[in-house]
Amino acid sequence: MKKLTIAVFAGAALLLPFSGVIAGVPLGGGTNAITAIAQNVQKQSMLKLELTAEKQVLTKDVQGKMKTSWEPLQGRVTVQPGDVLRYTITGANQSDRAVKNLTFNQPIPKGMVFVLKSANANTNAKITYSIDGGRNFVENPTVKVKLANGKVEEKPAPAEVYTHIRWNFPNAIAAKSNVKGSYQLRVR
Repeated sequence: MKKLTIAVFAGAALLLPFSGVIAGVPLGGGTNAITAIAQNVQKQSMLKLELTAEKQVLTKDVQGKMKTSWEPLQGRVTVQPGDVLRYTITGANQSDRAVKNLTFNQPIPKGMVFVLKSANANTNAKITYSIDGGRNFVENPTVKVKLANGKVEEKPAPAEVYTHIRWNFPNAIAAKSNVKGSYQLRVR
């Protein structure tokens, strides 16, 4: 059985200045980078991005029913195939002005599989997905499948082909407030 070691930087944060332009800013590096895009016509605002991770822990209660809890991950952590991790991206507007058109783009790392229907947000956000390396995003990705009779049919894309998740927050993020997006991944 193959183990995967990941590095989790709990509380890792980045302050981003915006000055009336659209800016793409990576948090972290390589294929594990968050990208946030925002637009603000005010002179200076600050957006703090934070990525946290938790591991799903399943236990049985006294009646024998399965109970799910989440354990925060910090530092170097070893996970097993089949383990489920929950990531939460927080964008905190630390300025005294609203931030407009905020978008989070999050790649799905190699060695992980997206848990379908696990992405959500704490506020109104349009969540879309990419299956082509982040070039195109749609709400319900599909793939073409050749059937036994030779016909080609479109089917929902399997979780294994998802490459990115995107949260687009259509409403301005008020001063001194935050938005969150979370999703779950399973270790291959």
